[in-house]
Amino acid sequence: MTTIASRLQAVKARISEAARAAGRAPGEITLVAVSKTFPPQAIAEASAAGQTAFGENYAQEGIEKIAALSHFSLERHVAAPEGPLLRPLEWHVASANQGDERIQGNVRPSAGVASPEGPLLRPLEWHYIGPIQSNKTKPIAENFDWVHGIDRAKIAERLSASRPDNKPPLQVCIQVNVSGEASKSGVAPDAVFGLAQTIMRLPRMRLRGLMAIPEPTPDTALQRSRFRMLREIRDDLLRRGIALDTLSMGMSDDIEAAIAEGATLVRVGRAIFGERGAGAG
Repeated sequence: MTTIASRLQAVKARISEAARAAGRAPGEITLVAVSKTFPPQAIAEASAAGQTAFGENYAQEGIEKIAALSHFSLERHVAAPEGPLLRPLEWHVASANQGDERIQGNVRPSAGVASPEGPLLRPLEWHYIGPIQSNKTKPIAENFDWVHGIDRAKIAERLSASRPDNKPPLQVCIQVNVSGEASKSGVAPDAVFGLAQTIMRLPRMRLRGLMAIPEPTPDTALQRSRFRMLREIRDDLLRRGIALDTLSMGMSDDIEAAIAEGATLVRVGRAIFGERGAGAG
């Protein structure tokens, strides 16, 4: 078993244990392996170990990996039909404040690869997580299935306007600033309902849930209180008639706290791939 495979197994065990401790089923939680700065080969190792959802913090880097691994999956599948089939990758792409980073061209989802052992593999599912600059909305809307970091009506409107008619509605989450940090992206808790109402009225878009990236802290009680805030905001929206099914929260150091407070999607990088830089390339 490779190092990545063993780390992945350990993270999945943590998720299962945390879910059981919270009285939840492990299957309720989606694991996103955050592979920013790591090469496609590292992602391929995790995929071979059963991981299908991956996250990237830089859009251009993520798009290049999506293209590279789409070809990799096809070549491996065709070249070795007698071996284990690679599962399709799901992409969760996280955007930080990226300066002059540019996205060039479109990467189209595969139509599915014929399997000698069964039906077509599902198309890739790509998630963009984090703040979005206005000049990135068109390529994001054209290439991704999910966006997790909407915190302004302007961004939601541009994404909606740029979503191709021949694609399903864009699945989106609102990013909430639960730590109150001035430098942190995300809408203030008291402004979530208004933004949710705006998104609900937009065509070619479906609001699915909330996302948060709290300020890091080793204090478990503080971790839980911030995640609890996000869950309580979600619960308030539900009472006010806005149906949501996704809480995107929790990373390598706070998986357990996030799951205890209701996370349905956790984003884990270092605990799977190692320290940043070691696998960059």
